[in-house]
Amino acid sequence: MKKQITFIIAIFLCSILLAAGMYLFKSPEKHAEKTSGYRISEENLLSPIDFSKPKNTGKTSGQTTDANKKTSGTSSANPLSSPETQIYSYLQGPKSWENKRTWSGKWGVTYYDGAKFGAFGCGLCCIANLYCSLTPYKCTPIDAYKFAKKHTGYSGGGAIDWGYMKTSLSMMGLSCTLEKKPATYKAFQKMIAANAGTITLISSNNSTCYWTSNPGHYVTIFLYNPKTDKVFLADSGVPDHNRKWISLKLIYKSLKTASTWHMLGVTGYSETDDTWKHKAAGGEWVRE
Repeated sequence: MKKQITFIIAIFLCSILLAAGMYLFKSPEKHAEKTSGYRISEENLLSPIDFSKPKNTGKTSGQTTDANKKTSGTSSANPLSSPETQIYSYLQGPKSWENKRTWSGKWGVTYYDGAKFGAFGCGLCCIANLYCSLTPYKCTPIDAYKFAKKHTGYSGGGAIDWGYMKTSLSMMGLSCTLEKKPATYKAFQKMIAANAGTITLISSNNSTCYWTSNPGHYVTIFLYNPKTDKVFLADSGVPDHNRKWISLKLIYKSLKTASTWHMLGVTGYSETDDTWKHKAAGGEWVRE
């Protein structure tokens, strides 16, 4: 009799253990979510799971995106990251947006005041690059476009002129000056070294050493390194040039001299003088 009772109890306990095992086997996602506090997708069940943080999705195409935080409009620099990771480098063209290239936006295929932004927006991309890279605030090229239209004589629907860029950036708290090409390369090096960022007007009519089919195009340069004599290039019109370290000599040779001004240098930023303080780079664009 005792053996029968022991056998029945053993079967009962085995049934309980089997049921518990089946529950965990069928619902690992729910169980892990309950213990970790983070939801785990089915594909992650096939690989080791890090419960310390949610999955990093990598490249994103979003409604509100900026360099370090989504929707915040502020950047928190990582001291361990390379300095170029803090530089914004928007692309302007429709092909870039169609291919969803990093830094491209829906503005590339959108018409503003009768013209497609991709055809004229290089100067507005430069303004946005400088404002986002050198201040704690964020904007897109379209935000810069609307700001310039509202606060300067810029009428929109075409390339923005030097004076309107300077006025816009000054109202955004950035100290800037308009310059012409120095007579010597040494003087040019010294000028660029003194700037936190520089808008330069390049033209293949002056040199085809780097740009081959751009009669007039604004690009932004940052982070001049005197040891290598290179700058970090933000080129909105030539995606393969964008975010590349290039020789400063290529810029010097390519400056468009058939223009009233050749450069706009930014030497500093004052939050007190920033009348804008635009907090978010919203809209549809792609950022890593």
